[in-house]
Amino acid sequence: MTGSSSADSVATELLNEVVELTREAGRLTLRWFNDHELAVHRKDDGSPVTDADKAAEAFLRENLTKRFPDDAVIGEEFPEEEGTSGRTWIIDPIDGTRSFVRGVPLYTTLLAMIDQDGPAIGVAAVPGLDEAVWAGRGLGCYHNGRRCQVSSQAELSRSYLCASGFEWWPDGAFDRVRQTGARMRTWGDGYGYVLVATGRTEAMIDPGLNVWDIAPMLVIVPEAGGQVSQWNGTDTPSAGDWLATNGNFHEELRSLLQNE
Repeated sequence: MTGSSSADSVATELLNEVVELTREAGRLTLRWFNDHELAVHRKDDGSPVTDADKAAEAFLRENLTKRFPDDAVIGEEFPEEEGTSGRTWIIDPIDGTRSFVRGVPLYTTLLAMIDQDGPAIGVAAVPGLDEAVWAGRGLGCYHNGRRCQVSSQAELSRSYLCASGFEWWPDGAFDRVRQTGARMRTWGDGYGYVLVATGRTEAMIDPGLNVWDIAPMLVIVPEAGGQVSQWNGTDTPSAGDWLATNGNFHEELRSLLQNE
C-alpha cells in the first residue's frame, strides 16, 4: 500500500474528533505509567496486560459507541462489537505493553477506522513523549498538527531500520538485512511507524502482528508518502508479518526478509 487511495477522503472534522479521543485515551494511561505497584497480568497467549490497557480501551469504546452507535468496534482487550454501518473501529490501547510496564515511554495508543473503501483513519498517540501522528485518507499525515512525510533516503545501506525485537525474525532474515549495511535499531512497536512517517527512520520491520497493531499504519504511512505491506506483498488489514518503508527500497527489503 503506497500513496493516497482513490477512494473518497474522510471528513476533516471526524479525523480531528478521533485524534483528540485517542490522545485523551493515551493521557489516561499515564496514571499508571512508572507506577512501581502496577499489577501486570498474563493473557492466555502469555502477553502482559494491565489496568491501563483496559481503562484506555474502555474509554475509547464508550466514546466511539456513544458517537457512532451503528459502527463495529474491535479491540485487543475486549470482545468485538458488531455494527451495521459498514465502518469498523480498531483499538490497541497500549501497543508496547512490555515497554509500558518497564517505564519505557515509546508505547503508543492506536486507533484506526476502516470503511467500505478500506483503511480511512489512523492515529498513533505517544503519551509518554506527548507526540501523536495521524492521517485521514486523502488528507495527508500530521505530526503534532504539522504536515509530515517520510525520509527521502534512497540507499538502504545508509538507512535506519527499526524493529520491536529480533527474536521473532525467521532464521537468516537478520543476517541478510544486516549485510546491507543498514543501521538497525529497536525503536519498536507503534513508535517505529511514527518514526518512519515523520522521516526519522526509513523502515519498520514487524513480524507477528495482530490487526490492531497494524491497522492505523495502513493510513498513516501511505499518507506520509511511504509504503506498507506484509512480507508476502499483500496489504489487506489482517494479522501477519509487516513492513513499512519510505518506499524507496521497499521491494528490496521485502525480498531480503522473504529470502526471495
